[in-house]
Amino acid sequence: MKLLLWLILLVICWPLALMALLLWPLVWLISLPFRLIGISVEAVFALLRALLFLPARLLGHRDA
Repeated sequence: MKLLLWLILLVICWPLALMALLLWPLVWLISLPFRLIGISVEAVFALLRALLFLPARLLGHRDA
């Protein structure tokens, strides 16, 4: 699907399509640290949730 959209953009406005093709790796590299930060924050929240629910799990509470 992305390839088809890029080909349509290439036919309609080829300078913009070539610029998007060349800049895509740069955009991916810039967004990589933000993805790593997101994964880290999600892991911290999962750890906090596990610590908060540990007493209930030890007492035998089951999720529905």
